[in-house]
Amino acid sequence: MIELVFVIVVLGILASVAIPKFAATRSDAHIAKGRSDVSSIRSAIISERQSRLFRGNPVFIATLDDGGNALFGGLPALNPPQILLQYPIAAGVGNGKWQTDGDGLGYTFTILGAANTFTYCPDIASACGTPGTFDCVDDATAPSCGLLTD
Repeated sequence: MIELVFVIVVLGILASVAIPKFAATRSDAHIAKGRSDVSSIRSAIISERQSRLFRGNPVFIATLDDGGNALFGGLPALNPPQILLQYPIAAGVGNGKWQTDGDGLGYTFTILGAANTFTYCPDIASACGTPGTFDCVDDATAPSCGLLTD
């Protein structure tokens, strides 16, 4: 009986050490996913730009999503279709998920319970910064932008 109690106590101690580690691992996974997504999106914007320049079209892609729930997937209504990422990122709600503001220029990625807003700047006329950028600003409303972009 004493051995059984001892085993239960040891298992309880191990569980109390392991559970917080699993919670931290989940947050780290969301951050890693966000960093990977941001890197892929930025690379795809530049790749699309280079392809357009090769064809003699000097402008950046106008929007990054298809107007539906497939973010950064392309614009299937255009002829020919513009595919930004080979595998689109699905929209969702919650930690580790992307959402769109609906205009194809603003996107939100939630990590650690905070929404981080990214803005795509397609041209100089939109007055959002340097054309072709996809970035967020680290401030009080988006304290985790640095984790996703640095």
